Amino acid sequence: MAFTGKATYSAGITLPELAEDVADIVGIISPVETHLLDAIGNPLREARSTYHEWLEDSLVPNKDAISDISITDPNAETSFDVANGDRFRTGDQIQAEGSEELMLVTGVSGDTITVVRGYAGTTPENIADGQVIRILGNAALEGDDKPAARFTNRTRCGNYTQIFTNSVEVSGTNVAASHLGISDEMDYQKGERLRELVRDLENTIINGGQPSANPQGSGSVRRSMKGIVQNIATHVYRPGDSGFPTGDGLDEAKINYALRQIWENSSGNVDLIVVGGSQKRKINSFLSASRSFGPADKVYTDMVNLYESDFGVCKIVTSRWIPQDAVLLLDSSRISVLPLAGRSFHFKPLASSGDYECGQLIGEYTLEFKNEAAHGLIRDLAVS
Repeated sequence: MAFTGKATYSAGITLPELAEDVADIVGIISPVETHLLDAIGNPLREARSTYHEWLEDSLVPNKDAISDISITDPNAETSFDVANGDRFRTGDQIQAEGSEELMLVTGVSGDTITVVRGYAGTTPENIADGQVIRILGNAALEGDDKPAARFTNRTRCGNYTQIFTNSVEVSGTNVAASHLGISDEMDYQKGERLRELVRDLENTIINGGQPSANPQGSGSVRRSMKGIVQNIATHVYRPGDSGFPTGDGLDEAKINYALRQIWENSSGNVDLIVVGGSQKRKINSFLSASRSFGPADKVYTDMVNLYESDFGVCKIVTSRWIPQDAVLLLDSSRISVLPLAGRSFHFKPLASSGDYECGQLIGEYTLEFKNEAAHGLIRDLAVS
């Protein structure tokens, strides 16, 4: 066509004559991040059964609690009941929590212990029902016979595997046709469905639960894994709990309280704090009062990615799938997400009975969550 000097929109060319201008990229807005799975990392082994088990053990406890409502003379009582008498031996030095007084155990009968009050020149102080008793250590007699052997029993813990699956079906025409933004419709559909499965895996790892009956699964019962939230039982804290800092908003005092309790009661090394968007903003605000900016500063930073406390250095992980009122405090060295052997996410082509290609994406995984007392959970926090 001869040059007219006119723009195309005024040169008399109708729309069907213009070439389409479509970017060769498909934009996806749906969230697919799996930050917790990324932080945990790939497992070093596979599960070998639909019920994956591991062994856990603990040392003989070195603390107990007074369990005696009949104490009549709190600062002179020489015999009182405890919750677990088998934790004590004659010769133990013990100390009530919050007290400077030392006591020496001179006899143990069932759950009743007899003690010397004001041992080592200390001043007797009041004791009370429910008070924590710490066992400092045992003083043996020179030349004495060996004490009775004490031991703990190893326990077998486990979790079931859960099958994650999606199907893909593309017509023969769709396979043969050219598409904008993609080179192969089948590959594109496989990639999309796989993203959904990995997203659902992280969601289940955090929030999943098992059926109350027949958790092993059957033709009518779907086998599912128990997630992190449902596994944690020992260190669960809520606003209003005794000793827990007041208020329902997340603050540094609450995180430090939970970290300290985990540290005092286990060998857990919490290195991950997992939160949703609301609680992440609360953590960022911990530093707001101490931030300063100069006149030349052109960037305002309001983000905390690492929290260093007296009880460990914790990476802050933001997950879309954790309940917004919750904070997870995790020891990542005790967590693994394992595929059943040969059942990590894969595509299985299926026979077609017509003019289409089809297949199934399948993966079977479980959560290995060791020593639940090494982890913590804060719930019922304010969401804003």
